[in-house]
Amino acid sequence: MRTVITILAFVIAYLPAQSQNNAIDRFFSAYENNENFTVVFVSPKMFEMVAKATNDSKNSDIKELVKDIRGLKILSTKKDPLKYYNEASKKIPLNEYEVLMTVKDKGDNVKFLTKGSGDIVDELLLLVGGSDDFVLMSFVGKLDLNKISKLANKLDIQGSEHLDKLKDKK
Repeated sequence: MRTVITILAFVIAYLPAQSQNNAIDRFFSAYENNENFTVVFVSPKMFEMVAKATNDSKNSDIKELVKDIRGLKILSTKKDPLKYYNEASKKIPLNEYEVLMTVKDKGDNVKFLTKGSGDIVDELLLLVGGSDDFVLMSFVGKLDLNKISKLANKLDIQGSEHLDKLKDKK
């Protein structure tokens, strides 16, 4: 009986921890209904559809990449961009992410962070803040960093021009 109670207590304690979102999800949730923000969410199902629709050999690398993406979230605003950049920077748990690259260029602050190791990572975060705009972009899945900027540019995603800096670094 004592074992059952202990297991039950563990399960009850575990469930809220599982349902609680990570820091990035909480940041998105805090601003997703704010009219000053543009919010984009692309579901895994949409990436599956893109992979199926991409049948020509010219886009085979895109098909190969999108089949492993589980989601894309984008949060952006032109109002108080540095405020949101600084807030997001403070909320990102650096013990969970590796800073891949930081760029300060013409008033823009750009950070690339990854979760995972090697060229295939579980998450790629792009954080941009400057005088003009704030962008937080989160790709989740089994991501090949060598191909991700090509996908973002092909889909014409706001902020994706900063992903080209990943290629420039190599």
